[in-house]
Amino acid sequence: MTINPACISILQLSDLHILATSEDTMLGINTEHYFHACLEQAIRQRSTAKQPFDLILLTGDLAQDPCLESYGRILAKLEAYNTPCICLPGNHDDYGLMQQVFNTDSINCRKQLLMNNWQVISLNSQIPGAPGGRLSNDELQFLTSCLTEHPERHALIAVHHHCLETKSPWMDTMIIENSQEFWAIVDKYPQVKAITTGHIHQILDIKTTRLRILGSPSTCFQFVPGSTEFAVNDKAPGYRLMDLYADGRVESEVIRLAEPLLGLQTNLHGY
Repeated sequence: MTINPACISILQLSDLHILATSEDTMLGINTEHYFHACLEQAIRQRSTAKQPFDLILLTGDLAQDPCLESYGRILAKLEAYNTPCICLPGNHDDYGLMQQVFNTDSINCRKQLLMNNWQVISLNSQIPGAPGGRLSNDELQFLTSCLTEHPERHALIAVHHHCLETKSPWMDTMIIENSQEFWAIVDKYPQVKAITTGHIHQILDIKTTRLRILGSPSTCFQFVPGSTEFAVNDKAPGYRLMDLYADGRVESEVIRLAEPLLGLQTNLHGY
């Protein structure tokens, strides 16, 4: 993907699963170390190209142990880079606490961002206490309002849970359960050019005649694609880059860490 100053450049980080203390581990790995490594590599490579990111998008499961300390350390890390950031809730997050901590001018949980001739729409697919996703009537109405009020702007929709099947049966039990209602709205508005999600801990990139549906790897452990039950592998953590062009084109690629994932316990049956 080439660097082009005429486009909006977005860094998507997803499924950080930050724990209560920076020394804690999950499935044998230090999730915070790999979040830092992904963010630092992405910023360093972009600095070398002399084009900073316009936006960092965190698409849910920021914390595995939601508390002031875990969210506070994420905020402190992000603040070091002076880049606008939007934080979405995932099924492991405490959304109320997120809104309390991520509440600065540049780092927050805003649901709509207008940039040039684009809008970024952030949706909450969380069902409190459940692993799966759903978009409430309020979220669907909000989406409709954003698209109705700005027909002249291309739209990127960001949401934690996936809206298309991944072909991993255990994972697809957690798909947005009313995704048909979501797609009924999207199909009415041709200005929607891309949808990007977290949750699946693997790459998804589907192109239709008019839009692109993207899924991001995790900044920590990855799920085995096509698995019938919970399974992780030691593929390197990664992040997604997106460029949004004035004509509605979307270019995107996934970059992985140069360093391998060390210490992962692959014989566990959940997280």
